[in-house]
Amino acid sequence: MNDESREPFKRLFFALGCGAELRRDIGQWRGALRLRSGRPVPAENFHLTLMFLGAVDIARIADLCTAAGNVRTPGKRVTVVLDRLDVWRRAGVLVLGAEEAPAALLRLVYELEQAMLPFGVQDKPKEYRPHLTLARDYWAPVPESPTAPEFFLRAERFTLFESHKGRYRALAEWPLIAAQ
Repeated sequence: MNDESREPFKRLFFALGCGAELRRDIGQWRGALRLRSGRPVPAENFHLTLMFLGAVDIARIADLCTAAGNVRTPGKRVTVVLDRLDVWRRAGVLVLGAEEAPAALLRLVYELEQAMLPFGVQDKPKEYRPHLTLARDYWAPVPESPTAPEFFLRAERFTLFESHKGRYRALAEWPLIAAQ
């Protein structure tokens, strides 16, 4: 039996994943920022969080997945334009955010939040701000960028991820596009 199977809880979150090409492009763009502060997030971990669940009892994951599978989705691919570099001072993170959140994304987040209410995973409501974390423990000002960010995250599914020792593993995913 490995250590992971003895853990009664898993750290979970719902997110839109990034394709390999987008991860590479954002990683290269971040490299051009020449950051002198913070810990860069590995490019393979790039994602756009929809909802952070925190520590979830492993016995509840199947029910949580059933509820997520019943979420009303947009019925189409969701495209998020990541076009704003920002520092979230309270969290100490450098983020690539969206100047404008698409309505389909906001509806998906709302539907997920509603579906997760019975599980008690959302303790206090807060405004959803779509973002991709570039660096943690970042306390410097917003860095100068040689080129303005404009990345298009196009998602056809949303995913339940587990965070374990700095690595993210997909546990389940659901299509955003209705089956034909």
